[in-house]
Amino acid sequence: MGLEWESLVVDATDPVALGRWWCEALGWTVVNGSPEDYEIRPAPDRMPGLLFGPVPEGKTVKNRLHLDFRPDDRDAEVERFLALGARHADVGQRGDEPWVVLADPEGNEFCVLGERSAG
Repeated sequence: MGLEWESLVVDATDPVALGRWWCEALGWTVVNGSPEDYEIRPAPDRMPGLLFGPVPEGKTVKNRLHLDFRPDDRDAEVERFLALGARHADVGQRGDEPWVVLADPEGNEFCVLGERSAG
Protein backbone atom coordinates (compact mmCIF):
# COMPACT_ATOMS: atom_id res chain seq x y z
CA MET A 1 0.00 0.00 0.00
CA GLY A 2 1.36 3.40 -0.98
CA LEU A 3 0.50 6.42 1.09
CA GLU A 4 1.63 10.00 0.66
CA TRP A 5 0.84 12.94 2.93
CA GLU A 6 -0.56 15.61 0.59
CA SER A 7 -1.77 18.44 2.80
CA LEU A 8 -2.86 19.71 6.15
CA VAL A 9 -6.32 21.29 5.96
CA VAL A 10 -6.83 24.54 7.86
CA ASP A 11 -10.34 25.84 8.54
CA ALA A 12 -10.58 29.58 7.91
CA THR A 13 -13.24 32.26 7.87
CA ASP A 14 -11.26 33.86 5.02
CA PRO A 15 -9.27 31.08 3.31
CA VAL A 16 -7.71 33.37 0.70
CA ALA A 17 -6.45 35.95 3.21
CA LEU A 18 -5.13 33.32 5.61
CA GLY A 19 -3.60 31.30 2.78
CA ARG A 20 -1.86 34.40 1.43
CA TRP A 21 -0.54 35.18 4.92
CA TRP A 22 0.95 31.71 5.31
CA CYS A 23 2.28 31.82 1.74
CA GLU A 24 4.21 34.98 2.55
CA ALA A 25 5.28 33.74 5.99
CA LEU A 26 6.68 30.50 4.60
CA GLY A 27 7.87 31.73 1.20
CA TRP A 28 5.76 29.04 -0.49
CA THR A 29 3.78 29.15 -3.72
CA VAL A 30 0.04 29.12 -4.43
CA VAL A 31 -1.04 26.00 -6.32
CA ASN A 32 -4.79 26.66 -6.12
CA GLY A 33 -6.21 30.15 -5.60
CA SER A 34 -9.84 29.10 -5.18
CA PRO A 35 -11.64 30.55 -2.14
CA GLU A 36 -13.04 27.05 -1.51
CA ASP A 37 -9.68 25.22 -1.58
CA TYR A 38 -6.84 27.73 -1.36
CA GLU A 39 -3.66 25.63 -1.38
CA ILE A 40 -0.01 26.49 -0.92
CA ARG A 41 3.07 24.26 -1.13
CA PRO A 42 6.83 24.63 -0.76
CA ALA A 43 6.99 24.26 -4.58
CA PRO A 44 4.29 23.28 -7.10
CA ASP A 45 5.41 19.65 -7.15
CA ARG A 46 6.38 19.33 -3.45
CA MET A 47 4.13 18.07 -0.70
CA PRO A 48 2.78 18.30 1.89
CA GLY A 49 1.01 21.59 1.49
CA LEU A 50 -1.48 23.63 3.44
CA LEU A 51 -5.05 23.75 2.15
CA PHE A 52 -7.33 26.48 3.50
CA GLY A 53 -11.07 25.80 3.42
CA PRO A 54 -13.98 28.00 4.44
CA VAL A 55 -15.93 27.64 7.67
CA PRO A 56 -18.59 30.06 8.95
CA GLU A 57 -17.38 30.22 12.54
CA GLY A 58 -14.17 31.63 13.97
CA LYS A 59 -11.72 29.66 16.09
CA THR A 60 -12.75 29.39 19.74
CA VAL A 61 -10.38 26.97 21.52
CA LYS A 62 -6.74 25.87 21.38
CA ASN A 63 -5.83 23.91 18.26
CA ARG A 64 -5.52 20.15 18.72
CA LEU A 65 -2.96 20.06 15.94
CA HIS A 66 -0.38 22.74 15.23
CA LEU A 67 2.74 23.39 13.19
CA ASP A 68 6.24 23.51 14.67
CA PHE A 69 9.05 25.36 12.89
CA ARG A 70 12.75 25.05 13.71
CA PRO A 71 14.60 28.07 12.28
CA ASP A 72 18.30 28.83 12.42
CA ASP A 73 17.56 31.83 14.66
CA ARG A 74 14.41 31.49 16.79
CA ASP A 75 14.27 35.08 18.01
CA ALA A 76 14.77 36.57 14.53
CA GLU A 77 12.08 34.29 13.14
CA VAL A 78 9.65 35.22 15.91
CA GLU A 79 10.22 38.91 15.14
CA ARG A 80 9.66 38.24 11.43
CA PHE A 81 6.36 36.42 12.10
CA LEU A 82 5.23 39.22 14.43
CA ALA A 83 6.05 41.83 11.77
CA LEU A 84 3.84 39.88 9.33
CA GLY A 85 0.89 40.03 11.75
CA ALA A 86 1.28 37.00 14.03
CA ARG A 87 0.82 37.54 17.75
CA HIS A 88 2.00 35.82 20.91
CA ALA A 89 -0.37 33.11 22.15
CA ASP A 90 -0.85 31.67 25.63
CA VAL A 91 -1.67 27.97 25.59
CA GLY A 92 -0.61 27.37 29.19
CA GLN A 93 3.14 27.34 28.70
CA ARG A 94 5.26 27.90 31.80
CA GLY A 95 7.43 30.58 30.22
CA ASP A 96 10.79 28.81 30.29
CA GLU A 97 10.28 26.64 27.23
CA PRO A 98 12.81 26.76 24.38
CA TRP A 99 9.97 27.56 21.95
CA VAL A 100 7.67 30.51 21.39
CA VAL A 101 3.95 30.04 20.76
CA LEU A 102 2.45 32.39 18.20
CA ALA A 103 -0.91 32.62 16.46
CA ASP A 104 -1.67 33.45 12.84
CA PRO A 105 -4.21 36.19 11.94
CA GLU A 106 -7.16 33.81 12.57
CA GLY A 107 -5.77 32.60 15.90
CA ASN A 108 -4.26 29.25 14.87
CA GLU A 109 -1.34 28.49 17.16
CA PHE A 110 2.09 27.46 15.91
CA CYS A 111 5.47 27.12 17.58
CA VAL A 112 8.84 28.54 16.70
CA LEU A 113 11.31 26.13 18.24
CA GLY A 114 14.69 26.84 19.70
CA GLU A 115 17.96 25.18 18.91
CA ARG A 116 17.81 21.37 18.75
CA SER A 117 19.37 19.85 21.85
CA ALA A 118 22.25 17.43 21.36
CA GLY A 119 21.53 13.78 21.93
